[in-house]
Amino acid sequence: MESYLLDWANLLLRWVHVITAIAWVGSSFYFVFLDSSLTPPVDEDLQRQGVSGELWAVHGGGFYHPVKFAVKPPTLPAHLHWFYWESYSTWLTGFALFTVSYLWNAGTYLVDKSLMDWSPGAAIGVALSFFVVFWMLYDGICQLFGKRKNGDAIVGALVLVLVCVASWLACHWFAGRAAFLLVGAMIATAMSANVFFWIIPGQRKVVASIQAGEAVDPVHGQRGKQRSVHNTYFTLPVLFAMLSNHYSFTYSHPQNWLVLIVMMLAGALIRQFFVMRHGYKLGRNGNPLPYALVGVVLILGAIVWMKPPPQSASAGFATDSIAGGAGLAGAAGQNGYASLQKVLEQRCYLCHGAQVQMKNVRLDSPALLRQHAQAVYQQVVVSKTMPMNNATGITEAERTLVRQWFEAGAKTP
Repeated sequence: MESYLLDWANLLLRWVHVITAIAWVGSSFYFVFLDSSLTPPVDEDLQRQGVSGELWAVHGGGFYHPVKFAVKPPTLPAHLHWFYWESYSTWLTGFALFTVSYLWNAGTYLVDKSLMDWSPGAAIGVALSFFVVFWMLYDGICQLFGKRKNGDAIVGALVLVLVCVASWLACHWFAGRAAFLLVGAMIATAMSANVFFWIIPGQRKVVASIQAGEAVDPVHGQRGKQRSVHNTYFTLPVLFAMLSNHYSFTYSHPQNWLVLIVMMLAGALIRQFFVMRHGYKLGRNGNPLPYALVGVVLILGAIVWMKPPPQSASAGFATDSIAGGAGLAGAAGQNGYASLQKVLEQRCYLCHGAQVQMKNVRLDSPALLRQHAQAVYQQVVVSKTMPMNNATGITEAERTLVRQWFEAGAKTP
């Protein structure tokens, strides 16, 4: 029953999380586009009001004319919309989903004993510290170097180094899938913290100054713009880290930390192309195409680099030194199920046997194994996600036995 309820919690939280994330990312992308596409107002009345930029757009059968006041409008409207619940809701649902999917059963989903043999409680504590430590270091970098000459470049370089170090540590301390997600959640936490600690408080101070008839300090707008820009560059790296858990060839790679860094960097560069593209059309920026090309080259390079080597049918046994490994290939041809059953007893029945049926999958009978044959092949041979974090120590020779059994027709008595 617990597994069933957790599956429902996972589904519903993931659904809400995706919905709120779409709203947050969509509004972020729109305002970055808007800010990059504004032109000085032509209308003299708008100029007298202090409008610094305007945009004419057509959408959904109507014409829209948004304008921007660089510091403050002449008067505040009765209704002022605030963009922050999209961010907060995304983080809250994401953290809840992370808790249900990884922290709830940390010993299974977070810990890889071949990397770090620590208790579930210790793993949870270290994982949560990633969120806090990264935010403190990132925020400190922004405050120390953000106002200096070439501050944006310095901050960008230091944050890149910080993300690389965090990615290396996460991939060497946690199970691959959890490590990728942890890095994405870490960056997403910094994004939401930017909204919570800097962007919204700064906007509230501006509104309070306008209502009190006081001069508005422009630093709040400048700082809010800086953190909003950071958030837009973080977006595509975070999305890759979040989606990667569906593609085991990324997080199960021997150099998975480098895979994560390369793909996140490619995402940031491609995002830079789209940010600069709007201003380039108005003659404000240089050609942004090189950023996109470098991003694409990084992705293509990763595809070539990660390509698995071709293997013959018996390649899995040539280098396997486990006891009895050399005889599995022959056994698969003579009596595939009998040999396979010994592997399942040792590697799979702990979670998919008479006592426990994770994900409602049971494999301890010929009929049930035949029913789940396709899923077994996919999880054990193709994606290699099972056993989870290889907790039971399945060997490559044994995975090859599963493959041979399946390709021979998945026969059972």
